[in-house]
Amino acid sequence: MPIRTTTETPASAPGLTHALKQRHLSMIALGGVIGAGLFVGSGSGIAAAGPSIVLAYALSGTLVMLVMRMLGEMSAAYPSSGSFSSHAERAIGPWAGFTVGWAFWILLCTVVGLEGIGAAKIVTGWLPGTPEWMWVALFMVVFCGMNLAAVKNFGEFEFWFAALKVGAISLFLVLGVLAIAGLLPGTDAPGTANLTDLVPNGGEGFVIGLLATVFAYGGLETVTIAAAESEDPVRGVASAVRTAMWRIALFYVGSMAVIVTLVPWDSKEVVAKGPYVAALDHLGIPGAGQLMNVIVLVALLSAMNANIYGASRMAYSLVDRGQAPRALGTVSGGVPRVAVLVSSVVGFGCVLLSYWRPDDVFMWLLNMIGAVILVVWIFIAVSQLLLRRRTEPERLVVRMWAFPWLTWVALAGMVAVFVLMAREGDTRTQLLWTGALTVVLAGGGYGWQRARSAD
Repeated sequence: MPIRTTTETPASAPGLTHALKQRHLSMIALGGVIGAGLFVGSGSGIAAAGPSIVLAYALSGTLVMLVMRMLGEMSAAYPSSGSFSSHAERAIGPWAGFTVGWAFWILLCTVVGLEGIGAAKIVTGWLPGTPEWMWVALFMVVFCGMNLAAVKNFGEFEFWFAALKVGAISLFLVLGVLAIAGLLPGTDAPGTANLTDLVPNGGEGFVIGLLATVFAYGGLETVTIAAAESEDPVRGVASAVRTAMWRIALFYVGSMAVIVTLVPWDSKEVVAKGPYVAALDHLGIPGAGQLMNVIVLVALLSAMNANIYGASRMAYSLVDRGQAPRALGTVSGGVPRVAVLVSSVVGFGCVLLSYWRPDDVFMWLLNMIGAVILVVWIFIAVSQLLLRRRTEPERLVVRMWAFPWLTWVALAGMVAVFVLMAREGDTRTQLLWTGALTVVLAGGGYGWQRARSAD
């Protein structure tokens, strides 16, 4: 297959359908903001940064909003199931699309396994004595089956999963605001008693908290992949990106502000039970722990569903551009079923590694994907810088704010995160392994590009 470097790409790769409705895409975008990282990982960030976690989420959220705006501009102009991988190929070259596409596929497959493990731990807490691997296998079979059937099944599941997550966190915010205002029966307004020491662990604690928040936003990219299979890809992407700002401000920054106002940042329950459960327990809400466990389970299952979908579409896009084995591109009923199966099997393989080789191979795999999302964001920013100047004005339905200055600001922010990661021991290891993965993929992509050019 020849290298495609033209600026015209179909809205959806041949063979895929346009079965996702606008309501699906809107809720995928909304629910994608409320990921498992918000419910599960925010406790450690609060323990490290204290009340300044609100500022940390605001800073990292600003960076994510800039990235989403850039990605939205390109995806509205050139809708594609390959999303940022296709944009990188168009803007930088085939090797760039190869590198970021395969890196993201590896990330998604691994994270599918991690989310399955997290969901299984919750279920085995309810049903002690049942093996975790059995629940992971069950979840994998269910969501693999749903993704194999039709893309509208993925859309329906994500619609209702997202609706439940949005409803739960909205209720949490309402209860929290009422409690802070002293209007919730049986509770006293906390005032500013828990906010007197904003940065309790100094700059080092704030940095640790900031790094934790950056990776909590993963998953927002899925909506630009799904848009290629929607009824109106351009309108869908534009709507999702334009509302990203208030979603991030409300759900992430807002909920963190409520939590640190209600609960002392150094409460052991914040880490042991999770910040949302700790806050609801503080308010004396009956059954709060089990209720939040249900919501966290939904968030994890939603992420599994979305990541199997995203991995299969990225693999299919790579095939469509001649950068993956042709077998992965087999389409039946508008679904790349071989790509769905392979992505699910690789995800379950990661689960087995967590049991068989937890201290070496599995840990190496986790370190290798640790900073992949930052690599993706850098490719998005560089692609947008280059593509904007080549794109006809009528295609720019969504425009990056204050171009090119805010794009450069975002790139500087990403470099700053890399520097902060290099300063911390654990994240430095992730940075090095992710760097090694990126170099290997870039080398392979460049070699593939040269070989194809010589044909």
